[in-house]
Amino acid sequence: MSATGLFSGDFEVLIARLIADMDGVETRLDAALRACADAGMPVAMAGMLDFCSDVLQISLPDGERARLTGILTEHFGECDLLVADHEIEVPRLFVSDMDSTMIEQECIDELADFAGIKDKVADITERAMRGELEFESALKERVGLLEGLEEGAIATCLDQRIQPVPGARALVNTLRSKGCRTVLVTGGFHHFADPVAEQLGFERVVGNRLGVAGGALTGLLAGPVSDASTKLATLEGERAQLGEGARVLATGDGANDIPMIEAADYGIAYRAKPKAREAANGRIASVELTAILKLLGIAESEWVEDFDPA
Repeated sequence: MSATGLFSGDFEVLIARLIADMDGVETRLDAALRACADAGMPVAMAGMLDFCSDVLQISLPDGERARLTGILTEHFGECDLLVADHEIEVPRLFVSDMDSTMIEQECIDELADFAGIKDKVADITERAMRGELEFESALKERVGLLEGLEEGAIATCLDQRIQPVPGARALVNTLRSKGCRTVLVTGGFHHFADPVAEQLGFERVVGNRLGVAGGALTGLLAGPVSDASTKLATLEGERAQLGEGARVLATGDGANDIPMIEAADYGIAYRAKPKAREAANGRIASVELTAILKLLGIAESEWVEDFDPA
């Protein structure tokens, strides 16, 4: 059963932070339910969660994700929502992108600022994240532009520029407290991802390595490229170790996150580019990532900032 015991169908939706004025929810809900019925998706149950008064739960005998999401967005506006073809439950694996997902920044763009070429690098990053450029070639081009930058700029950049997204630490540690395995997988770099993972509580890190020689960046990568296929392979490999039936959560924002978002049971887009947003069955409009905990049915009284596995 779900946390509320209200689930009565094969298709479930949770919507959080509907609107600032909750008085309008009933009217909007009535209109959304009529639209669902007209689309051949009659709703079996709809009601606010007992433990969280700003989360709406909807259950349907069946549905079509994209069409249902469109109807709900039309009537409720941009909101936090998750659509699943089963009863939503706490995942056993959480795989997340880092840049602009777990942290506020794109690390390579900030690092490029120390070389005086942020605008040039950021433009390439944006186009790659939108899927307009092939990821590996775009990554190598940007890394190449950093050739000669002092290695010390990495530590300075990490200390002065890189900040976690609000709620990221609580999200990771609360999931871990529920028995969920947490993995940070990035097209960025271990120089940044390793300390970020330690700060937020991730158990494993997968990413790229910047080439360094003589105290400066070489403009090359050291080792294989971590890209969309790496993210997907990481998710699938971790899921296989957990066994059949393990639910998986993945979060990301860019085109190279799409394969893992589509492979996850709960693929959630946060600050996402259009292609990634369309691929996801969940989306976060709120600033804080703890919105995901609400969508998973975890009460705020159970959220934790720190988790000691011992």
